[in-house]
Amino acid sequence: MGQRLKDSDDDLISDINIVPFVDILLVILIIFMVTAPVVMRPSLKIQLPEASTGDKSDFTPFQLTVSSKEEIVLNGEPVAFANLKLLAADFIAKNPSGQAEISADKNVPHGDVIAILDQIKLGGVTKLGLRTRSQ
Repeated sequence: MGQRLKDSDDDLISDINIVPFVDILLVILIIFMVTAPVVMRPSLKIQLPEASTGDKSDFTPFQLTVSSKEEIVLNGEPVAFANLKLLAADFIAKNPSGQAEISADKNVPHGDVIAILDQIKLGGVTKLGLRTRSQ
């Protein structure tokens, strides 16, 4: 009887090659870097009016923005003035004690801001906040 030699296939793997793992991570990083600017939503550029007595407020899911061109955006999505009352009613139905926050450019006519506030109040929202820039 002869002695049987041990096969080299039965040896334990004592090292791990991480180069393929790093390659995959770099490809994923490049994909994120290329797609991030496309995914980002464009936002309106507004100049908030200044106020020295402004208070900090908590986040509210009803964030309305009015640009100097009188474009109205609700939570990043453009909306029509005629739909504000319905959107406010839907919001208040889901959040009975919810608060609306309005960020209006300082060049928007006062009457337009009042008309927007009126539509939101007709929709049932009673807590309103106006965003300002601190001095």
